[in-house]
Amino acid sequence: MQNLPTLSLILLFWCATAHGFGAMGPISASFAKDEVFCAIDASGKQDVICWGNNATSPSLSSVTNAVPSMSALSGGEGFLCGILANTSQAFCWGAVTKPSTDLVLVPPAYRNTAYSHIAAGKSHVCAVRGSYYADHDSGSVDCWEITTTANKTLTAKQSDLYFNQAVMNLEVKRVVSGEGFTCGEVRDGGLICWGPNSGGIRISNVSESFAVLAAGRRAVCGVFNVSGQLKCWGDPSSFSDPPLDSVRLVSLTAGANHFCGIRMDNHEVECWGDLNSSVIPRGNGFMALASSDLTTCGIREDDLLLDCWMVNALKPDFDPPLELSSPGLCRASSCGVGEFAFNASMLNEVALTSLCVREDLRICSPCGSNCSKGFFLSSSCTKNSDRVCTSCSLCQNSSCFSACGLHSPSGLHMHWHWHHLRKWMVIVGCSVLGVLTILLCGCLFSVRKRTKKQSKSGIGKPEQEDDHVNVALQSTPSVNSCPGAPQVFRLSELKDATNGFKEFNELGRGSYGFVYKAMLADGRVVAVKRANAATIIHTNNRNFEMELEILCKIRHGNIVNLLGYCAEMGERLLVYEYMPHGTLYDHLHGGLSPLNWSLRLKIAMQAAKGLEYLHKELVPPIVHKDLKSSNILLDSEWGARISDFGLLASSDKDLNGDLESDVYDFGIVILEILSGRKAYDRDYTPPNIVEWAVPLIKQGKAAATIDRYVALPRNVEPLLKLADIAELAVRENPSERPPMSDIASWLEQIVKDGLIL
Repeated sequence: MQNLPTLSLILLFWCATAHGFGAMGPISASFAKDEVFCAIDASGKQDVICWGNNATSPSLSSVTNAVPSMSALSGGEGFLCGILANTSQAFCWGAVTKPSTDLVLVPPAYRNTAYSHIAAGKSHVCAVRGSYYADHDSGSVDCWEITTTANKTLTAKQSDLYFNQAVMNLEVKRVVSGEGFTCGEVRDGGLICWGPNSGGIRISNVSESFAVLAAGRRAVCGVFNVSGQLKCWGDPSSFSDPPLDSVRLVSLTAGANHFCGIRMDNHEVECWGDLNSSVIPRGNGFMALASSDLTTCGIREDDLLLDCWMVNALKPDFDPPLELSSPGLCRASSCGVGEFAFNASMLNEVALTSLCVREDLRICSPCGSNCSKGFFLSSSCTKNSDRVCTSCSLCQNSSCFSACGLHSPSGLHMHWHWHHLRKWMVIVGCSVLGVLTILLCGCLFSVRKRTKKQSKSGIGKPEQEDDHVNVALQSTPSVNSCPGAPQVFRLSELKDATNGFKEFNELGRGSYGFVYKAMLADGRVVAVKRANAATIIHTNNRNFEMELEILCKIRHGNIVNLLGYCAEMGERLLVYEYMPHGTLYDHLHGGLSPLNWSLRLKIAMQAAKGLEYLHKELVPPIVHKDLKSSNILLDSEWGARISDFGLLASSDKDLNGDLESDVYDFGIVILEILSGRKAYDRDYTPPNIVEWAVPLIKQGKAAATIDRYVALPRNVEPLLKLADIAELAVRENPSERPPMSDIASWLEQIVKDGLIL
């Protein structure tokens, strides 16, 4: 080690992964004008998904499809690299160039070499030799340059700029790269830095090891392993105003002039350097981060969806796909102290069993110890799951009062604010009423012995007798005559089915409360809608009874049907059919499969039939009042189901007006299906889809509204008819809008003709 006078050397212990420029992780980004982000997906195949700004994103699909499965990613200026999941070989490609065999940006001498670690700098790559998934310790380092030729294409070549015989003789564990330099952790201790610009990274001698380290263009930041202190070297403008020493970070990423990290306690993001602090997301935890020059993207911990923001105050130009991304890198070694093994069952995907290509691999993620503002810690981290944070709206005992700010530190009884006291008095009252609700449930449904045959609606398996539900339950004639006979669930069985209503089972949330995915003891997968405290307080028992009375009457193939309910201990829980393919909105606007034209027409027809059923078949009719593409769900057969409709029927006084309002809303949905545009999008002029589409349709230019990102069918006539139906539905004069029965009939005829080929 003393024979390396030109190398900067520090002691380093690396127990976490840095994700960003010059580092390796499950998400990474390219720099400069071709800013592109890529991430490893959570499908279990370790496929790569890429996205860019609004100008480059549409053309990236061919690039993404050509990139093979990856173990890890790292990005440079205008290119990205990774380690192949099956062979551990290096694979690099231009950020916006479809890779092919003769365009892989790895010199021939290194193409058949296995690597355990890789880090791309501005215009060079360094990688550590060794099989990625092997239980290796270290290896020698290979480096090569990636340059732009005269005709503006990228090429890879071996270079003396990053060749240092002293370095190449060392055993290195892993590397990070910046603009003209690379640093590597030496097996026997220390960090060495080499390259033409390594002199700008003057690292003073330190005695403490590091937990995480990341390289920016002209700087390096690290977190001391024992004290948790953050330390940076290089260009001071890149790391000004760092977080307080009390904030410990478990991951780092770097942009051109800024650094970001993930906090150990609540997994929120902390950023410093030359950036606008107001853009940093608050209230959301992240599992991994990556930065380009001007943008940072992360993988959210609660749902593994992607989120992006710019380092200035401008609106992000990046629209990441609505796909699940891997929270970390798959590895063969066991998880250590302060980590948990991420389990695929935490995700809301029925068919997903693993996030890695091999069963013996695992993803180890850092444990959280606290929650963001507005949430309280309801479960600590274990070896198989992270800590669980629950919304303060569900805080109902003294264990969470302090975390939710429901009393002052000097004591609950002496200093409890009156509005909190009044709130909880009402909740206590509702809990008492909850007991009465159990007694009143008999006034809603007769408790039949659970030996009935399965109903025609396919609600569930034949029910078995449960003596517990016979206690204190009575019936009334009004609901007794209701077809469908919803099942009465016990609170304990719904808690078990949702893993204690934990957030990783959460499907969504709204003003009513939360919706959870649940696996019942009989194997059925259902959705459980749980009212929050505010809903319970502001909805009296009579309204809940009326809601159940109406819901139990609804049985239709294009409606998300009620299966049962629970009203124990003040809780109000509704159990619905589970829709595995998500919402129509997710497919049209959220990055899921875009849906072909045949399926889009079928969904439009089925949604129309569901709405027609609510308007025409029920007495009195039910008005949806909030119809939109996010309230049209897709079942296992890709059938459309209407959800979240108005639970109370409208009075005769406003019935006609409300029905016509539903027709208008459905017309907007048709325009979304036809164009692929959102109902309101500030990125377009005009932003309102009706104001944009209707003039074109009236001018005979309906073809201009057809979604250009879906291949045109040979016969566009059905799509032009769809445009005409939409124009009628969104007429300004409500009396000129057709009834839903007519719209459903027209759409059924279009689908029946089968001309959309």
